[in-house]
Amino acid sequence: MGNFFKYVLASMLGTLVVLIIFFFISMLMISAFVSLAKQDKVVEIKNNSVFTLTLDKPIKDRKPSMPFLNIGFPSLRPETFIGLNDILDNIEKAKKDPKIKGIFLDLSSLQAGIGTIDEIRNALIDFRESGKFIISYGDFYLQPTYYLASVADEIYINPEGILFLKGLRVELMFFTETFKKLGIEPQVVRHGEFKSAVEPFTEKSMSDENRLQVKAFMGSIWQYMVDNISKERNVEPEKINKLVDRLELWNTLTALEENMVDSLVYRDQVYEILMRKSGLTGKKKPSLVSYSDYNKVPKAREQKGLIRQKIAVIYAEGDIVPGEGEPDEVGADKFVKAISEARQDSNIRAIVLRVNSPGGFSIAAEMIWREIDLAARIKPVIASMGDLAASGGYYILASADTIVASPVTLTGSIGVFGIWWSAKELYNKKLGITSDVEMTNTYADFGTTFRSFTPYERIIIQQSIDKTYDTFVDHVSKGRKLSYNEVDKIGEGRVWSGINGLDIGLVDVFGGLKEAIRIAAEKAGLESYRIVNLPRQEDPFEVLMKEIMGEMKVKAVRKELGEDFKYYELLNDTRKLRGIQTRLPFTLDIQ
Repeated sequence: MGNFFKYVLASMLGTLVVLIIFFFISMLMISAFVSLAKQDKVVEIKNNSVFTLTLDKPIKDRKPSMPFLNIGFPSLRPETFIGLNDILDNIEKAKKDPKIKGIFLDLSSLQAGIGTIDEIRNALIDFRESGKFIISYGDFYLQPTYYLASVADEIYINPEGILFLKGLRVELMFFTETFKKLGIEPQVVRHGEFKSAVEPFTEKSMSDENRLQVKAFMGSIWQYMVDNISKERNVEPEKINKLVDRLELWNTLTALEENMVDSLVYRDQVYEILMRKSGLTGKKKPSLVSYSDYNKVPKAREQKGLIRQKIAVIYAEGDIVPGEGEPDEVGADKFVKAISEARQDSNIRAIVLRVNSPGGFSIAAEMIWREIDLAARIKPVIASMGDLAASGGYYILASADTIVASPVTLTGSIGVFGIWWSAKELYNKKLGITSDVEMTNTYADFGTTFRSFTPYERIIIQQSIDKTYDTFVDHVSKGRKLSYNEVDKIGEGRVWSGINGLDIGLVDVFGGLKEAIRIAAEKAGLESYRIVNLPRQEDPFEVLMKEIMGEMKVKAVRKELGEDFKYYELLNDTRKLRGIQTRLPFTLDIQ
């Protein structure tokens, strides 16, 4: 009888768990359908309106088109991030919209890389050519937000705010001593004296080579930012650096005196300025159009009927991995399929490969490179670099006809490393675990975590690393029409900025995604075309289940750690570092 009640209770508990999961799934589906219904609702834009850009969510190259993918669990809040492609389209749309009189940059936080910010900034410069105004306001300005705001006709800040310009830094974390204490040995083999991705596991500070490359690309990026701010604010670069070195711009009165801002005002006063600028009189508030609303306004069609000719934009954002990969990864199988589809579709006349990746597994990069190389033989392939397209991220685009980058893109890092982990001391001395093995062949236990590599195994691994490096350099040599020695000289794992990349032949022209599409259309001889985005996005229900299983854990950790969550991510990512990698220096964080 006792067992009977035990089984009944277990059955009831299982049923309850299923019902709870079904409840949450139902709530997510209802929220998604409500969101979709809202998207279908026509938004009416009034005359004398102002388009408001509040970029307070993480910005990725492409936002999922299905609402299911954009609802966080368990908060059920939609729009967890913004698509750069949507931002650029909306700015262009606002430029041509007669009902939009200007753009209001409502800035405080901005979660995007410097390359992405620069691309938005350039789109706003193009917007100004329409003669319409751009006004920026922030209760405070962090460095990225001020760089974007500097493009505005007028910059306003709260009288008690802070203009937090302090210069750039690259801050690396080193785990060498941590692993020693744990009894874990990172077994590293690399090709390239600048290939510093493994240094966090083998050193206590930056090597001389790493420090040299960091100073070089960081210095060129900062100079580019200062020059652009100087141009817009009419303040000499030397003066800006002097103010930054002394942190004098923290004082808003100094920022005003030095022409870094135009006025110290409150938000209600900015609304009065916007009403005056937009030509509204006798109104209580300006006619502001939010980003989410304006995103629902269809772009005016310049031609009637369906345009058959297409340009495929293939978004490669995230780590390069074998297999299908996660939604935020560049899975080799998924991307090979997408590129092959674009190559074989006769209506797709050109391909734009948008890369925002630090690299990853070498074999996955090789698979994607092969498909791009095949495509480039029969139709124009234009590469567009985002915040970074380095190591494996550069590998996959080496065969492109034209490479477009931002001056502040991180690129290069043409090098290879391999890393495996030995936890023998952890098992034996820390945990008291021993192992025994019987083998059919001499090296059947190659790669086990219970022992370190033998000298002979290291020789074999080094040969494999060198072969991969030779293949990488050869791809770049043929794609960029440079000699092997020329590529090898700028390779060795060294990271370059887009500015450096243009000088040494890794980049052809400065620009963003829109410029890459323009070049693709020109090379394909297209006057009219439509854009198709690839890879095809995942089935929303599958992603929904992944969200349920993973989002609660991530959000709980993020809430607990706060700003230190990024360090948790860095440690968590070490699990992906195994085998031969073409990857940007690990833990690289420009602030």
